[in-house]
Amino acid sequence: MVTERIPSGTLSPANNTLIPTVTDNLFSQGTITDNKIGIFFAPTNSLESENGVLTWGGVDTSKLTSDISYTPLTSTFPSNLFWGIDESITYGESTTILSSTAGVVDTGTTLMLLATDAFDKYASATGGIFDMNTGLLRITPAQFSKLKSLFFNIGGKSYEFTANAQIWPRSLNTAIGGTADCVYLIVADLGTPSGEGLDFINGQTFLERFYSVYDTAKHRVGFATTISTTATSN
Repeated sequence: MVTERIPSGTLSPANNTLIPTVTDNLFSQGTITDNKIGIFFAPTNSLESENGVLTWGGVDTSKLTSDISYTPLTSTFPSNLFWGIDESITYGESTTILSSTAGVVDTGTTLMLLATDAFDKYASATGGIFDMNTGLLRITPAQFSKLKSLFFNIGGKSYEFTANAQIWPRSLNTAIGGTADCVYLIVADLGTPSGEGLDFINGQTFLERFYSVYDTAKHRVGFATTISTTATSN
């Protein structure tokens, strides 16, 4: 999980101090001029694909199709130990999946994870059925044709997470134990109820659709659309 600092108590023997990150060290050494990192992912249809770009100390503007909108880091524990933000999520225009709450943005998590009660609302809204072979919700092609977008409200801005963004790449179904002609959803259960201070994880499947910026100096996270935001490659 990308963090501002490695929390105290994590490493030994210096377990009462905050450990600088790679970005911190690069900035303090003068290697980069801004204490931030920009990250770009894109959806993939193959097991091996080099389609990500990591920019130390800045932003790769060639990947953006909008301005970057920033939101401050959350003060809610334990999300504030990481790159934690506040957001709310709706399904379609009016179905609330998750009221405004704290969670984290994490490049090291594959799926989009929601607190159990929010996940149950999502499963009910989509008609998804838990698939034992993959551990994901499964829907029929007919249900997929009616799948509505999720809308993430972050820092007063709405980010549309399309129906195609919500499904596992169908060309890779068999790689996770699924069947080729099924549709699997990438929104999964975090395993804890909402209200515990970490109610969602926006993982790689979310970040494949939005450029993200982690600004240590200004204690904020930014998002922008890319050519992949509305891609239908999955």
